[in-house]
Amino acid sequence: MKLWRVVAVVVVLAVAGAAGAAAWWLHRPLPLSADSVELAVEQGTPPRAIAEAWVQAGVKTPPFVLYEWFRWSGQARKIRAGSYEIDRNTTPMQLLNKMVRGDETLAFVRIIDGWTFRQVRAELAHADSLKPTTAAMSDRDIMAALGEPGLPPEGRFYPDTYAYSKGVSDLAVLKRAHRAMKKRLDEAWAQRAADTPLKSIDDALTLASIVEKETGTPADRGKVAGVFVNRLRIGMPLQTDPTVIYGLGDQFDGNLRKRDLTTDGPYNTYTRAGLPPTPISMPGKASLLAAVKPDPTKALYFVSRGDGSSEFSDNLSAHNKAVNQYQRGKP
Repeated sequence: MKLWRVVAVVVVLAVAGAAGAAAWWLHRPLPLSADSVELAVEQGTPPRAIAEAWVQAGVKTPPFVLYEWFRWSGQARKIRAGSYEIDRNTTPMQLLNKMVRGDETLAFVRIIDGWTFRQVRAELAHADSLKPTTAAMSDRDIMAALGEPGLPPEGRFYPDTYAYSKGVSDLAVLKRAHRAMKKRLDEAWAQRAADTPLKSIDDALTLASIVEKETGTPADRGKVAGVFVNRLRIGMPLQTDPTVIYGLGDQFDGNLRKRDLTTDGPYNTYTRAGLPPTPISMPGKASLLAAVKPDPTKALYFVSRGDGSSEFSDNLSAHNKAVNQYQRGKP
């Protein structure tokens, strides 16, 4: 007798109360067409359709047999939506338990501190088993879909590692990252120093994005923020290269030239005082906190020492000496 007929008979016996025969089938590994089989169960899918989908995915058992097991168990309506994977050792009982528990197979995508929104979109486009819902959408369309029409996307997504069910939309991941950034930003803004020159929570996000790009070593982050806050307080231009590079966009070839620093534009913080019109990157928690509550310092300048750390100076004369020492190799 063919295997599916044997299984069908066993299930019928199980329904009729033949516990021994039922146990034999329920604890016997399901035959698969491959070493592993995956299935994404959508919300609201009826149990019969789920059984049929598993067979189509590679479970070599008649779909009515699986369905009868789901129904007979009394847990058919407890099956949760999600992405599931089984191997050749999985029994019918384990399959159902996995779906009832919501024991999903997850994939992961990471958003790195300091990335731009363009880099975030590129990462999502290459993420494992993530549905590219936003592929044909503009940045503006994406923000509208997130309930923020007209808001620039830069800086609005929190850097972190996000787990997701295989087959879900990339927009779902962006929604989580967007909510996370709003939460972290609100928490940071609530801790702002009483004398901060920042006028709004959006100003804090923009400054944090600059601090993120300018910090070479974590120990310097609070002081880097302090320098920029001091400059904002006295109306001194921020004079930070990362904003200029961001403004150049695709025109930036890896070399920042003098003409780039002297050509006026909304992101040129050498020619314009104050903050640029939008953030320039996705800042992490440490940069958000540093922007609103920087380390106490009188420094107005800093320069890289070449090892990731920075030399801070209170005046231009000391800064020029530091530049000669660390950038030009002069005593």
